[in-house]
Amino acid sequence: MPDIFSGLDYGVAISLVLALGFVLTYEFINGFHDTANAVATVIYTKAMPPHLAVVASGICNFFGVLLSGLGVAYAIVHLLPVELLLNVGSKQGLIMVFALLAAAIIWNLGTWYLGLPASSSHTLIGSILGVGIANAWMTSIPLLEGINTQKAIDIMLSLLISPTVGFLVAGGLLLLLKKFRAESRMHNTPDERKALDGKKHPPFWTRVALIVSAMGISFAHGSNDGQKGIGLLMLVLIGIVPGKFVVDMASSTYQIERTHDAALHLQQFYSRNSYRLSNYIDQSAQDPLPPQFKCDSRQTMPASNELVTKLAGIHNYEQLSEDERIRVRRLLLCLDDTAKKVSKLPSITSAEKADLDRLRKDLSATTEYAPQWVIIAIALALGLGTMIGWKRIVLTVGEKIGNKGMTYSQGMAAQITAASAIGIASLTGMPVSTTHVLSSAVAGTMVANRSGLQSQTVKNILLAWALTLPVSMALSGGLFIAASHWIK
Repeated sequence: MPDIFSGLDYGVAISLVLALGFVLTYEFINGFHDTANAVATVIYTKAMPPHLAVVASGICNFFGVLLSGLGVAYAIVHLLPVELLLNVGSKQGLIMVFALLAAAIIWNLGTWYLGLPASSSHTLIGSILGVGIANAWMTSIPLLEGINTQKAIDIMLSLLISPTVGFLVAGGLLLLLKKFRAESRMHNTPDERKALDGKKHPPFWTRVALIVSAMGISFAHGSNDGQKGIGLLMLVLIGIVPGKFVVDMASSTYQIERTHDAALHLQQFYSRNSYRLSNYIDQSAQDPLPPQFKCDSRQTMPASNELVTKLAGIHNYEQLSEDERIRVRRLLLCLDDTAKKVSKLPSITSAEKADLDRLRKDLSATTEYAPQWVIIAIALALGLGTMIGWKRIVLTVGEKIGNKGMTYSQGMAAQITAASAIGIASLTGMPVSTTHVLSSAVAGTMVANRSGLQSQTVKNILLAWALTLPVSMALSGGLFIAASHWIK
């Protein structure tokens, strides 16, 4: 871990310690809040002893964070509009980070205490949306401009669709198991198995499948939810010590040259297509941009000119001053935002969109990153949190969703479905709720097994699902407004 505290005054250092503590606490709570979703079925079916299951789950969560990419991390970050991301290093930016983290921690702890399988993903996303909308209200801009509306829609669709898929796929998988393995003991509950032959564990291969799929969920949970913590921690570091983290100081000469060349190629693309983009990009704009400019697509040409000039001949970011690095990040964010909007214009062909997407990836190569120590810190917080707090929710998932206890085959179908769905979401860079995917998969198996659903538990889960987004938005937005008025 680099010496991130060197050169900081006392107040900034205290803010940094508090902010890092908030992020790691959130991720720790995320670990024990969501643990039961990974280990509930494997514990309930007695495939593994509880303490061994949660330790193994914690280890798999750790490696899930360590070995995943950053697609989900920056999908979460980019829920905030580019204008708010540009000002993360300001006082308002710091208040924003503290408000959204405090709101997420409060709601996660409350639902965990009540034993409700509420979603940490919904909580975090709601908290981010809340501060974005509150900031828009305070600055007298349209409320929907306070968030990245399209990104929010994409993420909400992912969060809505994934439980439905979990319900249907898990139910279908159970029906297949019952059709092709109708006589297997995998269709017994633990109590039925014990009454039939006195054994307390599931059949051998069923037990193996339960354990492997549970660890698969744990790994997938780490790869998805862990990235959210990484994104939050990077927001904190960029906000409090921007000179060290606004760009990747470890970037190679090749990476910086790719960034430089991407800006140049974008500029050339806009010039070649000026007739199509004349209402969007002002080719005649040449005046230098002011120090605190806003992202305006009509100012794309002077922005790209400045970036190309600043990065020409630069071999590492140490050659730039702290203020120049902050300026470079601001230019990069704005150019990426313009390229994203241009790629969605109806006149842009699919081939051109693919080219723009590749150039955007090169453009953001040195800003969408995370140091290795950040990834390890989040992995440890999530992994250690996973090792505690499982008891409150295991019973809910195992016995209180259906009218009958869970059979081995139900647990296996639910876990295989959840692990696959979450893993695919992580690979595609979309955040999903481990809680809702697994709970809906269990419900799907209960319906397929004609076990029925316990209406009160389902109502509680649905209530938590319905309340999480608005409550976390209200909490974070309220905290943001109150703190902004209090800290002048």
